[in-house]
Amino acid sequence: QVQLVESGGGLVQAGDSLRLSCAASGRTFSSYVMGWFRQAPGKEREFVAAIRLSTGSTYYEDSVKGRFTISSDNAKNTVYLQMNTLKPEDTAVYYCAAVRGFGFRTTPGGYDYWGQGTQVTVSS
Repeated sequence: QVQLVESGGGLVQAGDSLRLSCAASGRTFSSYVMGWFRQAPGKEREFVAAIRLSTGSTYYEDSVKGRFTISSDNAKNTVYLQMNTLKPEDTAVYYCAAVRGFGFRTTPGGYDYWGQGTQVTVSS
């Protein structure tokens, strides 16, 4: 069974930075795609970024390009989301997700495993 545990959320001001971490366990993850999603109150869960662990290739949602960076430390089975120049509209619960395979998925249904989420709140 795959377990994903997010950490690093918090309350920051607009323009600040945060780095989220997702620690994975239970499998060898070299053949997985890891993704970050977020869900604001009253809204659907939306795709943020993904990384193919075998190659390090990445894919981003347009609104975070240039501000967010997804990366991985495969030796630690950990994926990161560096978030810079945060905006109030980035406020949400951020979830880490995993799926075995090599293609990028941008919908929640494309992932098999999920973490419990970590709250990010950006004040104006």
